[in-house]
Amino acid sequence: MAIVGIVVVVVIIAAAGYVLTITPSAPVKQMAVVFDVGGRGDLSFNDMAYLGAERAKKDFGVNVTYVQSRVGADYLPNLRNLASTGKYSLIVAIGFLLTDALNQTAQEFPNQNFAIIDGYLPGMANVRSILFSEQDGSALVGLLAGLVTKTNKVGVVLGMDIPILYKFESGYYYGISLAENLTGKNIQIFYKYTGTFTDVATGKQVTDGFLTQGVDVVYNVAGLTGKGMLDAVADWGTANGKTMGPPYGIGVDSDQDWIHPGFVLASMMKRVDVGVYTAMRDANAGNFTGNVYVLGLGDGGNKLSDASDLGTFMDVAVSQGVTLPMSADQTKSVYNQMRNQIDASVWAKIADLQQKIASKQVVIPIPSTPAEIQAIRAQYGVTG
Repeated sequence: MAIVGIVVVVVIIAAAGYVLTITPSAPVKQMAVVFDVGGRGDLSFNDMAYLGAERAKKDFGVNVTYVQSRVGADYLPNLRNLASTGKYSLIVAIGFLLTDALNQTAQEFPNQNFAIIDGYLPGMANVRSILFSEQDGSALVGLLAGLVTKTNKVGVVLGMDIPILYKFESGYYYGISLAENLTGKNIQIFYKYTGTFTDVATGKQVTDGFLTQGVDVVYNVAGLTGKGMLDAVADWGTANGKTMGPPYGIGVDSDQDWIHPGFVLASMMKRVDVGVYTAMRDANAGNFTGNVYVLGLGDGGNKLSDASDLGTFMDVAVSQGVTLPMSADQTKSVYNQMRNQIDASVWAKIADLQQKIASKQVVIPIPSTPAEIQAIRAQYGVTG
């Protein structure tokens, strides 16, 4: 009966001299994200990827399937299983460690479009390699660390010893060296690779060792492991009767300033969300292309966190079952009080460096081999 009714309506409209055109709605496009180990709830790299995909869902109406990698052996089957369905307009691999698995999968499925965060697979028409100028954002927080340290000892806790992290080191050391030149300080730098992105206890243990030696600013370049670093800094300060630093932690990837209000001075935000979002935007519009894309300070790839970021990332934490250490309003109040105790000239110097990096007046070295990063460490007198 319903079909007959439709036919009658069409006949009546046609008889009246009108043409009825029925355009079927376009099917919703399917996207997929394969997380690295650590996954959702790392309050860092993977959560940033999720944020970008969720924004794409909202803005473009796409469906997104999320797949967790529990261990490295999951990378290849996760990617293959998704690609074999043939239904995804784009599959995004999150992290450098998925590079080999994606290289193999992309060759097996040449008609499937992929993107990878931090993986370098040039010359593949069906793969977009999304890279970031981590050295540039790290230079900003290095300058911040060097300007605010009271003990003239700063540190960095790192995850796995892989080339992508050498860029963080290079930028951080450059910024600290610039602080020395601007202030006349002689700053000692401590660094430690933990070998993991997921071990909070190890991050805390390493940081406790730094603090014992007088380090009062520590940079997290270790994902979830770095959560232990932030915990150690806050515990150390609280044990010494303080409500805010020093000592200070500096967060990474996402805005981690809310984790221990008053003790996390800033975060070097690596905008993985922007990389995921733009790849999904292009795939949805049908103009996705492969090749290598590098996102920097000038195009939203990196950012030094500020008050505008706090609310977003507190919401992300709550969505993962994290209990905030204090209310959102209290967090913002303590954050502003902490930031305001830093002299305005510090922020002006950071803004000046950011402008010079964005305009290419300053170019931070990009080491890619153990020998190259070792030479940079030697140049800056870094203590292992």
